[in-house]
Amino acid sequence: MALALSLPSSIPGRDRLIALVFGTVLVSLLVQGVSLPWIVRKLGVAKAVAFPWIDHLQSQLLTAKAAQEELDGLMKNGLVSKTVYEEWRSRYQVKVAASERELRDFYNQRDRRDSQTVEMVRRQVLLAEKSALVEAARKRLLSEEVIKARLKAIDGELLGLDEE
Repeated sequence: MALALSLPSSIPGRDRLIALVFGTVLVSLLVQGVSLPWIVRKLGVAKAVAFPWIDHLQSQLLTAKAAQEELDGLMKNGLVSKTVYEEWRSRYQVKVAASERELRDFYNQRDRRDSQTVEMVRRQVLLAEKSALVEAARKRLLSEEVIKARLKAIDGELLGLDEE
């Protein structure tokens, strides 16, 4: 699409070429967008979502926090006025607070022994531990032997999660 739009206007048939490219992209996106969920279901690779609105809340929380981080960067680099920054930061803070409140209420009502949630949390925590060790190794904060031993232990725990 970008290539077609970048053609000089002096080329004969440029408008027709742009329309053709746009139509091809549009049809391709529509066909793939409409058929992909059906194909995923048929192949059985779709993750079963017990509470689809939880995914919605989590995505809203994730995107609102990302937007706030972007605003922080813009403000830090002097690319946005304080007034605009505060207005937009507060808008996203409302979204963050609402999502966090609804998610907290949901999780507080669920059984704390929910195996899928516990497994997901355990996996994320172990990966964070591994990441911290890799960073410590990069900075040479710990001995190589200690790091290798701890990484081996963490990998063992991760493999144990996969076997359960």
